[in-house]
Amino acid sequence: MVNQDNQSVNPSKNFVLPFILLLLSKVSLHGYELSQRLESFGFKTLDQGNLYRMLRQLEKEELVSSEWDTTGAGPAKRKYSITKAGITYLKGYANQLETYQSLLDQFFKMYTSVLELYFPSFQKKDPIEKVNTSKERKNDGTEEDGNGT
Repeated sequence: MVNQDNQSVNPSKNFVLPFILLLLSKVSLHGYELSQRLESFGFKTLDQGNLYRMLRQLEKEELVSSEWDTTGAGPAKRKYSITKAGITYLKGYANQLETYQSLLDQFFKMYTSVLELYFPSFQKKDPIEKVNTSKERKNDGTEEDGNGT
């Protein structure tokens, strides 16, 4: 979804699932730690309540498991881990995303071609072209760069 205020893109809440499983495949995490790491991936608007509901649902589906962690200071906290079924699900999801990425690559190639066809000025500029276009013609027909040489 696009945020109209600053034109930034917020990943879909449904898209968070593979990221949760991916993070938990590396290390067991408390809900808050998981939330912080998801935020670093770009899930800025993920509600804590939704995250914990999602974790409970993943637990029901046996994709993650949790246990009470009493080692730290303060009250006990749930620590979440991925299960074997979760790893299998993650691998399948990654394969689906790979296929989806291929479709997106095709889409953007076509999209760029269409834009270039209807809007010739849309063509992406090559860094080499920038160097060539930075030179200006003097009245006598010779070229001058931005430094007056």
